Amino acid sequence: MPISAIRLDASAVDVRTEETMLRVTLADGRELSAPLEWFPRLRSASPEQRGHWRLIGGGQGIHWPDVDEDISVASLLRLS
Repeated sequence: MPISAIRLDASAVDVRTEETMLRVTLADGRELSAPLEWFPRLRSASPEQRGHWRLIGGGQGIHWPDVDEDISVASLLRLS
C-alpha cells in the first residue's frame, strides 16, 4: 500500500481571538493556540481591535494595525 507524503504548509489562513486565546489556522489544517496573556497589546485590545487583522508575508505573519502588533507563525510554532 503506498504511503502519501504529508505536505506541511505553515502559512496562516485564518485568525480568531477569544476572550483569553489566540487561535491561528494554518493552510495544512493545523491550528495553533496561544494565551493572549503572552501578547500584552492584544490582551489589552478591544474585541473590535483584535478582530481587525491582516495576513502579512503570504501568511507568514499576522498584523493588527489598530494596536501595532505583528506576530509571526514561526514564533507561534516555537512557543507551542
